[in-house]
Amino acid sequence: MEEEFLSRLHIRPLTIGDLEAIVEIEHKILGKLRRDYWKKKIELSNARYPLSCLIAEYEGKVIGFIVGEVSGWEFGVPDTVGWISTIGVDPGYQHRGVARRLGQEFIKNLKAIGVSVVYTLVNWNDWDLLKFFRAMGFTRGSDMINLELEIEGG
Repeated sequence: MEEEFLSRLHIRPLTIGDLEAIVEIEHKILGKLRRDYWKKKIELSNARYPLSCLIAEYEGKVIGFIVGEVSGWEFGVPDTVGWISTIGVDPGYQHRGVARRLGQEFIKNLKAIGVSVVYTLVNWNDWDLLKFFRAMGFTRGSDMINLELEIEGG
C-alpha cells in the first residue's frame, strides 16, 4: 500500500505559488501562521538555489516541503556545504515516507552541483526528528558546535 502511495508522489521545485500550502502545513504542525516569513524565504531561496527547495505533491495536493540552501563561505564554511533549514509534512501524510523522499531528492540535487556534506540543526530533545535524520544517514557533526547567547529583555 505504501509503495503505491510513494509511486504516486511527485517531487518538484518549490515555487511562490506553493506559499499558501506551506503556510497551512506549518500551521497544522506548529500552530503558527508565518506567511510573510515564508514569502521572503521562498523568494530568496529560489533566486539562489532553485533545486534546494522542493515540494511533495500527492494527487495534485501539496503535502510536504523541504527548504535548504548552499553555503557561500559564511562563517568560513565552504560552498560545498548544504543546509536543510526546514522540512514539513502535512500531519495526515506523516510516517509514510514523504520526508524521506524529499530528503533524498534534496541530497541528489545538491550532490549534482558539487555539495559534499549536508548539515541541519535539530533540537536535542526532538527524538522523532533525530530518529528521522539518523535513518537518512545523518550522524552527529564533529566540526561545528551550536553557540547561544540569551539576551535579557529580548
